[in-house]
Amino acid sequence: MIQPVKIHGRAIGPGYPCFIIAEAASNHDRDLGKAKALIDAAVEAHADAVKFQVFSAETIAANTRHPIAILNDQFKAHGRTLQELYKNAELPREWTAILAAYARERQITFLSTPFDHPAVDELVALKVPALKIASFEIVDFPLLRKCARTGLPIIMSTGMANMGEVEEAVEVVKAEGSREIALLHCNINYPPPYEEINLRAIDAMREALQLPVGYSDHTTGDHIPIAAVARGACIIEKHFTLSRKKGSGPDHSFSMEPDELARMISRIREVEIALGDGRKRCPPSEEKHRLRGRRSLFYTRNIAAGEVVREPDLIALRPGVGLHTRFMPEIIGRKLARDVRAHDPISWDDFMGERA
Repeated sequence: MIQPVKIHGRAIGPGYPCFIIAEAASNHDRDLGKAKALIDAAVEAHADAVKFQVFSAETIAANTRHPIAILNDQFKAHGRTLQELYKNAELPREWTAILAAYARERQITFLSTPFDHPAVDELVALKVPALKIASFEIVDFPLLRKCARTGLPIIMSTGMANMGEVEEAVEVVKAEGSREIALLHCNINYPPPYEEINLRAIDAMREALQLPVGYSDHTTGDHIPIAAVARGACIIEKHFTLSRKKGSGPDHSFSMEPDELARMISRIREVEIALGDGRKRCPPSEEKHRLRGRRSLFYTRNIAAGEVVREPDLIALRPGVGLHTRFMPEIIGRKLARDVRAHDPISWDDFMGERA
């Protein structure tokens, strides 16, 4: 039995509505007004939570000239080195409290990802209802332990990890007494190739670890997160921006704009309704069509009382107001108790006793 995680009184897990996190990431572009506008957009899109990130360039990346830290890919426009990239993207730490207060004012759950130990303390002081662990950080066991000791629910992304690494990170958190843990399947490419997304890993992690599992999406559309919900993802995390064209940070290009975020959330809610309870039955709205459109048995000609009904006298036609077609063998050979006309629906009251 998978126990749900509770965030602000919302149960998150199998059988509960999907918890949708609008990920602002670095799309604030170090502009407080824009950061607040992102919160507004998340509210208007009906997201369950809006999430930022708390990091400082000096505590997240080394000031190194190692080749892997030199940016020659899609991120090179945002910094020459890894540390420069983060410096240009970091949210001024004093803004976290301002944004948390503004989110409370707008009545949306405020979440954030801590990337160092002071960030954990800062978020606890702000009374955040849960902590989010980024994919890159699940090998930072000291940070995992720090987060777990807060007693807050943990949402852990698992991009780049194999099952053994996920299991090890979960055990590290559990060893500190944490019991409310949710995982997010993720591919950290921006965007990922479809052949590497592997949504079936959601099922694998849920079954292996018996924890709620969601999906953190970096694709450019909404069909993959919607498909994840259909596979049972109980959390969806999706990057969003006010404008892909006007943003200056590294996350804008693969982020959803507000109208796209709202449309995705609306479609997810429709899919959740459409999933139903799994019991195969005729719903009330189909009853009329069931009667009108299903075939049943009718007579093909006028037949007088006392005659024996033969196979050519019977036909299966719509609507379903006559006897079920399964009874055709039992009707053949019976004597009629009354006159019938062509295209009359067949009833048991039409016949005398036993078959002739």
